[in-house]
Amino acid sequence: MSFDEQMRDALKTFVIESLELLQDMEDGLLGLEIDPEPSERINAIFRAAHTIKGSAGLFGLDHIVAFTHVVESVLDTLRDGKLNVSPELVAALLPCCDHMIELIQGVSDGHADANSSLSAAARQLLDGLESFLNPEPKQAMTAVQDTSERLESSGGGIVDSGNWHLFIQFGENCLRDGMDPLSFIRYLATLGEIVSLTTFSHAMPDADSMDPETSYLGFEIVLNSDADKATIESVFDFVREGSYIHILPLENRIPYYVELIESLGEENAQLGELLLKSGVITQRELQEGLNAQQAQIPQPSARIGEILVDQQVVQQPLVNAALEKQQQIKDNKARENQSIRVDAERLDKLIDLIGELVISSAAASLRGMQSADVVLQEANASVISLVEEVRDSALQLRMVPIGTTFNRFQRVVRDISKELGKDIKLVIGGADTEVDKSVVEKIGDPLMHLVRNAMDHGIERAEQRLENGKPAQGTLSLNAYHSSGNIVIEVSDDGGGLNRDKILAKAIERGLVQAGAALSDQEIFALIFEPGFSTADQISNLSGRGVGMDVVKRNIAELRGVIDIDSVPGRGTTLKIQLPLTLAIIDGFLAGVGDASYVIPLDRVVECVELPVDDHRDYMELRGEVLPFIRLRQLFRKTGPTAKRQNVIVVEHLGFKAGLVVDRLLGELQTVIKPLGKLFSHVQGVGGSTILGSGEVALIIDVPTLIRQQEHNPFPG
Repeated sequence: MSFDEQMRDALKTFVIESLELLQDMEDGLLGLEIDPEPSERINAIFRAAHTIKGSAGLFGLDHIVAFTHVVESVLDTLRDGKLNVSPELVAALLPCCDHMIELIQGVSDGHADANSSLSAAARQLLDGLESFLNPEPKQAMTAVQDTSERLESSGGGIVDSGNWHLFIQFGENCLRDGMDPLSFIRYLATLGEIVSLTTFSHAMPDADSMDPETSYLGFEIVLNSDADKATIESVFDFVREGSYIHILPLENRIPYYVELIESLGEENAQLGELLLKSGVITQRELQEGLNAQQAQIPQPSARIGEILVDQQVVQQPLVNAALEKQQQIKDNKARENQSIRVDAERLDKLIDLIGELVISSAAASLRGMQSADVVLQEANASVISLVEEVRDSALQLRMVPIGTTFNRFQRVVRDISKELGKDIKLVIGGADTEVDKSVVEKIGDPLMHLVRNAMDHGIERAEQRLENGKPAQGTLSLNAYHSSGNIVIEVSDDGGGLNRDKILAKAIERGLVQAGAALSDQEIFALIFEPGFSTADQISNLSGRGVGMDVVKRNIAELRGVIDIDSVPGRGTTLKIQLPLTLAIIDGFLAGVGDASYVIPLDRVVECVELPVDDHRDYMELRGEVLPFIRLRQLFRKTGPTAKRQNVIVVEHLGFKAGLVVDRLLGELQTVIKPLGKLFSHVQGVGGSTILGSGEVALIIDVPTLIRQQEHNPFPG
């Protein structure tokens, strides 16, 4: 692989990972206001921005680095407690995430430099962050932070150089023990340049009480030296006992050590080891901190970072940087252990090959049965069992949690609520429910329309809700769960519900139903999916033109799914979408009608019974219930002699049962779904086709469509 190809692959990985990090940033920002302990969330958001900036720098994407640096600075200020979480701050940062997505997608499209429109947008966003970066100046809280002011008062002027800050209070018996404090300071000067030295006499008593052999003076020293902290610390080995000696990086050197910590390898994720490797603490300081931690009673409660800060051997920003590095190492290791990135095309190719393997194994099984070779049949049975396991494992690779799709609506609900002037919260349930990746990709747009429609037309304004005895804040719910081999997605609101009479009147006006027709509530509610149907009194930017609900239904139907509505006036509406878990391979039940074969999805099959002889009715009694028939011979206009004994396959959809009358029951099989193509898209009751082991093409029955037709015409003559 050439260097250019390697760079292209690396840049592609950068784009993918950055977009994932930006999605994490957006999710984190949306949860900031409701998180009672937001520190971990803030750190995660900061890490995402910092990773994007660092990666962009590696590729020379200076416009991304420049923009992200300002965002990172605001997040760093928030992380240090100098900013408070507020709706204004979140509202300023969310558009920055959107802009970063545009910048990175521009890189993906081959635009490595910022164009003028994006630069103008960036400037506007950065101006909005300026007020958060330059708040009212705060007075320094501690003497350690107010270094420049104290050094100026010592007569040496404001210090602009130096990299080590020393605080030394020699033990009071130092002189008696034959140790001259000034000799240690002179030796310190051999390691570098003493930029500033300030003496403190706060411990010195009155002249009458003063002991000439007692050491009273303290020293604050700014040292400019290339020596590491351990070397500087060793200068004071002979006077350590009884003395107060602290060596810290100068405030203006903290960013250097932060970057040093971030650049460390990932061999060790221990906080103390990270601080030790970066040189901001020494082995002795680490050991003393660990000893203090172990001495806590009844058991260690304070973290080592807190102890080191309390002992004043390291500053909090450096501990924060080490904690972030520690978390990054853990996340990277967890990601390496748990997942591997695979191109979707390769996965699709694998599924296609397994589908062909299913067909080939069925053909081999059929030949074994025809040859009556018992050994061959047993071998085929073993192969089929293994193929089933491989199929299930391959399909599992495509399964992703639907929560990834649901979480995207947090931002949608937030933005549209403000646009509509409504207070609406989003409640998510079943986020861990897994579904085929292809289904997730195609369900996003229908869900978007249903969510927007529920917020615009379903949930009332606050004043109207209060009049109706409801909370001022409306609730929109997204929920998912598995049911009988399918995934069910529910979009619910606690709004005013559908107006049955208004829908019916509009349908009669448009000629969709006859006046005086007896329709159930479900049938009336289903009319909103008719093309161009709308009961909105006024058109809004979101909905009301009658465009969309019919598209929603068509898109769901293309996924072999169905959508149903349940609404209670004054209490809300629930739209229930039922979809197959996968679009590639299903378990089916094979039946024969005349010279043709049909496959019924096995998850729709309840049982099989024998049709009573010479029974020409279109229904039968099954354990006290009336079971209507759908005769596939008549439905698909098959000719030829009828079997002497016909069978009924009982199928069910959403609690409604029907019987499919067939000539032969041929048993269960795995089947690969092949689309019929646009030429046959108008055919009702057929969800696709498959190739049997014999090479014969069999149609796959669309049970929900047939049952809905049966509901409208229960007992045809």
